[in-house]
Amino acid sequence: METAIDCEMTKPTGAQRRAATGIAGLDNVLAGGVTRNRLHLLEGSPGTGKTTIALQFLMQGAREGEAGIYVSLAETEEELRDGARSHGWEISDLIDIFELLPPESALDPEQHQSLLYSSDLELGETIQRLFQAIERLKPKRVVVDSLSEIRLLAQSSLRYRRQILALKHYFARYRSTVILLDDLTTDNVDRAVHSAAHSVIHLDQLAPLYGGERRRLRVVKCRGQSFRSGYHDFTIVGGGVQVFPRLIAAEHRTSVSGNQVSSGIAQMDALLGGGIAAGSSTLVLGPAGSGKTLLVLHHITAAVARGERAALFVFDEELGLLLTRARGMGFDLEGMRDAGKLFIEQMDAAELSPGEFAYRVCQCVDREQILTVGSIA
Repeated sequence: METAIDCEMTKPTGAQRRAATGIAGLDNVLAGGVTRNRLHLLEGSPGTGKTTIALQFLMQGAREGEAGIYVSLAETEEELRDGARSHGWEISDLIDIFELLPPESALDPEQHQSLLYSSDLELGETIQRLFQAIERLKPKRVVVDSLSEIRLLAQSSLRYRRQILALKHYFARYRSTVILLDDLTTDNVDRAVHSAAHSVIHLDQLAPLYGGERRRLRVVKCRGQSFRSGYHDFTIVGGGVQVFPRLIAAEHRTSVSGNQVSSGIAQMDALLGGGIAAGSSTLVLGPAGSGKTLLVLHHITAAVARGERAALFVFDEELGLLLTRARGMGFDLEGMRDAGKLFIEQMDAAELSPGEFAYRVCQCVDREQILTVGSIA
């Protein structure tokens, strides 16, 4: 289900109150965040960013005065805290980390059971220790990492499904908002939790033939809640995950004046019937050396001369070389930039996803109140 979502959304109330994730773009996709007091699934292969998103979710809860616990069945507390520090976070006073790692006796051959399956004992002990931690802390936000360990201990799909349902009903007693992480590393990935979870968010990591890795996410399901469907690009940078919600044209349609915008070249304006229509998009095509960049610079300079603010995004050309060439042709791009009339940014297509580029352009237009946007590729 997809509806138009504004950047500033009203806060839902009642049964549909949301728990903000602490990631602005993801909260935008989810129309405010995940539904409170429900169980949610965050799945993706190793390296897609599940742990980082989970930590941001818990830190957002701490900022709102909600106790949070990170239950780890795979990583140690030291590993988690080191990972947080790599983003500049010190979570010691914000998040309780509870290790549910196998006991040392599990590695001792003499302790292995001969009449009972060790997995029967280990799963029961693991769940019991988890319940004890929840009853002691009574957290409002819970992260369980990861379901792959529970799936291995359960041994069968039926037992695994029963454990997930038991966890769901148990957390409901404490009115906790729970995110289960699944790294999808087991041979047989049981989808039972998809039907039990209130929402499912899937993370992907793609390796193109050229350039850096690309990450994207998709909300697979979300009961009783509008959300922005489709794939959304995201990145992991110092400071956490940044999500770039995909643009939906219908959300941004507006009436335009239809005025003609001059290029600053009288003959060109005459060919275009007075200039380019305001609010339109124009593609300039031609072989190398035909004057594409020069024509774009004319439009940028004319916009600044009208008292407008303009933006220029440069891909193929090195920015310093472009500024030097432009100066030689009589365009003082540096002067316009220093005067705050022109925003110039160098872009690297090999390291930039389409979603991130669109987001950066929109942010620039909104922040700098840009009326004319040019791109040289």
